[in-house]
Amino acid sequence: MSTAAFTLSSVPSELAIKRDRLLEVLRGLGSAAVAFSGGIDSTVVAQAAQLALGDRAVAITADSPSVPRAEIEEARRLAQRIGIRHQVVATAEFNNANYVRNDGSRCYFCKSELYSRLETLLPELGVSVICSGANLDDSGDYRPGLKAAAEHHVRHPLQEAGFTKADVRALALAWSLPTWDKPASPCLSSRLAPGVEVTRERTARVEEAEKYLHALGYRECRVRLHEGELARIEVPPSELARLLEPSIHQELVRRLKELGFRYVTLDLEGFRSGSLNQLVSLEYQRLFARQTP
Repeated sequence: MSTAAFTLSSVPSELAIKRDRLLEVLRGLGSAAVAFSGGIDSTVVAQAAQLALGDRAVAITADSPSVPRAEIEEARRLAQRIGIRHQVVATAEFNNANYVRNDGSRCYFCKSELYSRLETLLPELGVSVICSGANLDDSGDYRPGLKAAAEHHVRHPLQEAGFTKADVRALALAWSLPTWDKPASPCLSSRLAPGVEVTRERTARVEEAEKYLHALGYRECRVRLHEGELARIEVPPSELARLLEPSIHQELVRRLKELGFRYVTLDLEGFRSGSLNQLVSLEYQRLFARQTP
């Protein structure tokens, strides 16, 4: 689809104003490397960067044991669809003891590794600015990654243009991006409760467990790993009953124990993003609170 088709597509006036502001923010950067996970936020930023900057924009996807293989492949497909330059780069956060310790600051060290890696690539990519997919709704949550972003002078075009999560989804739909209704998909390490050491074996186990739930038709789900190798499964409340059907839950328990979980539990509150943040100490929440410039 042409640039004109995107920029002139019919959208509500308020969203059109934000869309134009987003494109203007990106044009003002001159060039940009988008930290591109393939999620809805970074996909919208990548599409906008391609429209605003053309070949002066590049999408970069991190590859580590914390990223599901399916997400990397989807990022490749999306970048090709958008038409933006794309690179997949290996990151080494699993070599950092501060990350592996998983004491509530893990995301800070992950993003520090990512942005440091991107900074080394900027000269050869011919770009000067790193952009994230953070939107306004991210400002009110526990987000130590935003502190790392500030330290590396990362820009947040969606925030600068006034986008909420709902705005991002609306623009993705207007631009016919297939991720417009994609559920959030944070990294696999985020499934491990604070205090549970991050290992390649554990993230791989969580990936396989969630892949099994997806195969059962659960589009939005989490398998949280707690101390004692306990799996806490979250699915939407409306879908809890189905998971308790004998033919399903017995096979589910068998499969998760086969993967190495010792206990398999179902969270009766149902799916909710960031439920493990409740276990992060107030000390860390204060330490990594986002500072307002």
